Amino acid sequence: MAGFESLVSGITDVIWTYLLVALLIGLGLYFTIRSRFVQFRMFGEMVRLLVRDSGSDSGVSSFGAFCVGTAARVGTGNLAGVALAIGVGGPGAVFWMWIIALVGAGSAFIESTLAQIYKVRDGDTFRGGPAYYMEKALGQRWMGVLFAVLITMCFGLIFTSVQANTISLAFNEAYGVPQIALGVALTILTGLVIFGGIERIARVAEIVVPVLAIPYVLMAVYIIAINFTQIPNVLFLIVSDAFGLRPALGGGLGAALLVGVQRGLFSNEAGMGSAPNAAATANVTHPVKQGLVQSLGVFVDTLVICSATAFIILFSGIYESSEADGIALTQQALSSQIGGWASAFIAFAVFTFAGSSIIANYYYGETNIEFITRDSRYVFYFRIAVMALVLFGSVAGIELVWLLADLFMGSMALVNLAAIAILAPIAIKALNDYTRQRKRGDNPTFHANNIPGLKNAEVWGSEERKVK
Repeated sequence: MAGFESLVSGITDVIWTYLLVALLIGLGLYFTIRSRFVQFRMFGEMVRLLVRDSGSDSGVSSFGAFCVGTAARVGTGNLAGVALAIGVGGPGAVFWMWIIALVGAGSAFIESTLAQIYKVRDGDTFRGGPAYYMEKALGQRWMGVLFAVLITMCFGLIFTSVQANTISLAFNEAYGVPQIALGVALTILTGLVIFGGIERIARVAEIVVPVLAIPYVLMAVYIIAINFTQIPNVLFLIVSDAFGLRPALGGGLGAALLVGVQRGLFSNEAGMGSAPNAAATANVTHPVKQGLVQSLGVFVDTLVICSATAFIILFSGIYESSEADGIALTQQALSSQIGGWASAFIAFAVFTFAGSSIIANYYYGETNIEFITRDSRYVFYFRIAVMALVLFGSVAGIELVWLLADLFMGSMALVNLAAIAILAPIAIKALNDYTRQRKRGDNPTFHANNIPGLKNAEVWGSEERKVK
C-alpha cells in the first residue's frame, strides 16, 4: 500500500507542479481579461439574478441549480481542506486560495455558460456539462467520454469517499461514534436521496445549503468579532507567509502556493468542469444568467466559507502545535474559541456540508454516465457503487483518499481547461449579447441565431447536427 501511495503522490505532484498551477492562473486571467472582468463588474447582476430571477416554473430553477453546485462545492474542502492547507502550506496557503477564487470565478463563468448553451433535454429537465460541449462544440466525442469517465470516478466515487471520510472522523472525534456505524447510516440516507433523481437532489439542496451555511458563517462572524483586534495581525500573517516574507511554518513559498491552489480548486472547483453539470440543469431564458450565478458560487465558497474556517484556525494559533490535521484540527481550533461544545457543532456542520456534497457529486456522475450510454442499468449500478464508496470512505485512511482525490481532480481539470480555452469566444459572444439586451432594459432571452454560426445548441433553436 505504501508503494501505491508513493506512485499516486508522484504522478499528482507532476500534474500539479508543472501543469495545473500555471493553467489555472494563466487561463483564469485570460478569461477575466477577455470578459472584461465579468466576475467583478457584474457582481451586482449576479446577486440580482440569484435573488429575483427564478427562471421558468418547470424543471430545475436557477436557484436550485445554484444550490446543487454550491452543495458540491461546500463540503470537506471548506472545513478539512482549509485545515490541511494551513498545516502543509502554512497561513500563506489561504492567500493563494483567495487568488484562485478571484481569478477562477472567470473560468467558472465561461464553463457554466458553455454548459447552458450546449445542454440537452432530459424529460422535463435538462442535462449537460463539459462532456456535452466537448462533443457538440468541438466535435470530439472521445474527449467527452474521457472527461465523463474522469468526473464519474472523481466526483461520483473518490470525492464521495472523501466526504464520507470527513463525516465519520468528525463524529468519532465529537461523540466517539464508531466510523462503521456512521458509514452504514450515511449509506442508507444517501440511497434515499439519489434514487429520486435530479429534481429530488435539487429540492434537498435548496433546503440544506442555506441551513448548513448560515449557522456556520454566523459562528465565524461571532469569533471574528471577539477577536477583532487580531484581524490586522492575521491578515499580515497570511500575506507575508504567502510571499515567504517570514519564517515558513508549512514549507515555504512553493508549498503555500501549491497547496493553496490545490485546496482552493478542491473547494471552489472553478475550471475543474464539475459545476457546469449543475449549471446545465437550470431552466433559464439566457445561458449567461446561470454563468453569472455559478460564478457567484465561487465567491460564496472560498471568500466566505473557506475564509471563515481559516480565521477560526489562525485566531486559535493551535495549528502551530497540534498534531491533528484535517477536520480534527478545525474542531480543536473552534473549541479553543467557544468551548468544548464546538466539536459537536462542527460534527453537525460536516454532516450537512459533506452530506449535501455526496448527493450533488452523485448527480455529476449520473449525468456523465448518461452521456456515455443511455442504458439505465448503468445508472443503477453506479448508484450501488456510490453507496458502497460511502461505506468504504467512512473507514478508509485519510491520506490515500485525499491523494486519489487530487489525482483525479487534476486530470479532469486538465481536460476541461483545454476545451474551454478553445471555446471561450462563444461564451464571450453570449455575454456581449446578454449585456446588449440588459442595456436596452430587456429581460435577456437567447436564441442560437444570436451568435452567428452557432451549431448544435439544440435547446436554443439550433437544429441538432450529429457529430461523427
